[in-house]
Amino acid sequence: MSPSPSLRVGLCQVLVGMDKARNLENARQAVKQAVTKGATLVSLPECFNSPYAVDQFAKYAEPVPAVGGVANERDHPSTRMLLDLAVEHNIHLVGGSIPEREGDKLYNTCVVAGPSGTILAKHRKMHLFDIDLPDMKFTESATLSGGDSLTVFDSPWGPIGVGICYDMRFPVLAALMRQRGAKVLVYPGAFNTKTGPAHWELLQRARAVDNQLFVATCSPARNPESTYQAWGHSSLVSPWGEVLMTTDEHASVLVSEPLDLDHVERVRASIPVSVQARVDLYDAPVWKKPRADA
Repeated sequence: MSPSPSLRVGLCQVLVGMDKARNLENARQAVKQAVTKGATLVSLPECFNSPYAVDQFAKYAEPVPAVGGVANERDHPSTRMLLDLAVEHNIHLVGGSIPEREGDKLYNTCVVAGPSGTILAKHRKMHLFDIDLPDMKFTESATLSGGDSLTVFDSPWGPIGVGICYDMRFPVLAALMRQRGAKVLVYPGAFNTKTGPAHWELLQRARAVDNQLFVATCSPARNPESTYQAWGHSSLVSPWGEVLMTTDEHASVLVSEPLDLDHVERVRASIPVSVQARVDLYDAPVWKKPRADA
């Protein structure tokens, strides 16, 4: 049996516009460029085939097959492209996300494609981006439904966890993915020019330090013609909280040096928070919603 290739993360910060065919082609070319630079695990951004806008999700939505399911060009063009790219380049491809239609519901969904051409995982964004800032309001739940399960998929480098954008704000989710063996978390996202400068890098470093693992994020490039201005700055953070690579707001493709996954174990051994945790005192579910009659 040949040894597994080294884990080199590719982040494809592509420009996304109104033309779906062009968006798919931009993604295709960016993945090819990442592979040319040596990437073996590649991520696309959130909503790589569509504008990030609640009034556009239905227009660009496609059905997405289940894990292990079959995708065809007519019904599942975006998923079919991801599977073809994974096979062609012999990579694991975290397919950012696309609007998914199932019956009368829409989801924000990430497909993970394996080099054998199979769907390894399907993550529906669990936490919907409903915010109300003084100068910005966004309500994903106006059109989208939330997923109900966390996602960790097997790879040659061990389990890898996946979340989408707003999912990164929830530390319990990241901790559960670590508990399932993840040493790498990948978050396709589309933070904006309000939340991005304040929280994008901060949250990546926090999740990396909290769980002593690598965190990779992939954003769309900023499109000046879009009503939603993405922050960009796709990044990779180490288990020690170091930013190993990042970029600006423009279209770009980043590829890491081979990741030293043993670094995860060294950090966890030197600061052994997992064995020091006072779980005997953590019985109170801090995220539990109050009862209606309380």
